[in-house]
Amino acid sequence: MDLHTLPIEPIVALVAGIVILVQPGLLNYIVAIYLIIIGVIGLAPRLF
Repeated sequence: MDLHTLPIEPIVALVAGIVILVQPGLLNYIVAIYLIIIGVIGLAPRLF
């Protein structure tokens, strides 16, 4: 792993955790958006 590249998933998880602490009502939306993005990223190599 290159030290100059950061993995995106831990950064997304950290930001989402902070947002959920500040605004707990957004939990459902954050989880839904995260799952949709991960699903699209997982399916993208098979679709294109």
